Order: sequence, then structure tokens, then C-alpha cells
Amino acid sequence: MKALIQKRLKNQKGLTLIELLVVIVILGIIAAIAIPSLMDNRTNAVKEANAQTNKIVQDAHDRYFAITGSYAADATALKNANYLREIPKCANGATKTFTVDANGMLVADNKCGNTD
Repeated sequence: MKALIQKRLKNQKGLTLIELLVVIVILGIIAAIAIPSLMDNRTNAVKEANAQTNKIVQDAHDRYFAITGSYAADATALKNANYLREIPKCANGATKTFTVDANGMLVADNKCGNTD
């Protein structure tokens, strides 16, 4: 039996052109499906990171109001009062600034591109 297997393996010369083309086509199909999916994942991750930044600042803003009875003027005031460890940044690294409007609502002064 071992001799038969060795003989078959010895007679194989390599891949045929058709086999090679089939493999290339399959890899192309996989790439066509995977690349857009990966790009969507990155875009969604950036959007979620920016949304999470907004939630963190909103939570700090609410805690500041609950304890002091007034609203912080901006994210810097929240940091100075130790409600934020650092000034929040967008997923792209740009500093995100916040202020409080006349109703005491937190407003983002700058957007993080089109993913805010």
C-alpha cells in the first residue's frame, strides 16, 4: 500500500493551469466579499467610539450637576473638577470640545468628521 501511495505522489508533476485558475478565482471571490466587510467594520468602530466619547462626557456632566447643582461650562471644567480624567478626543485623535447651552444641555462644539 505504501509503495502505491509513493508511486502516485512521485508521478504528480504539479498543478495544472485550470487548478491554478480555480484557486485564483476563489481567492478573488473571497477578497471581494471580505474587503468591503472589513471597511464597514472600521467605519462602525469609529462611529461607536465617538458615540461612547459623547456618553462618557454626558455621564460626567450629569454627575457634576447632581453633586454641585449647576452645569459645568465645558469639558475642561469637568476635567478640572476631576469628573473626567482627560479632555475627550475623537477616534481620529482630534480634540472634541463641549459647551453647555442655555438649557443646560451638553453640546459638542466640533464634530468628529462625518462619523460624529
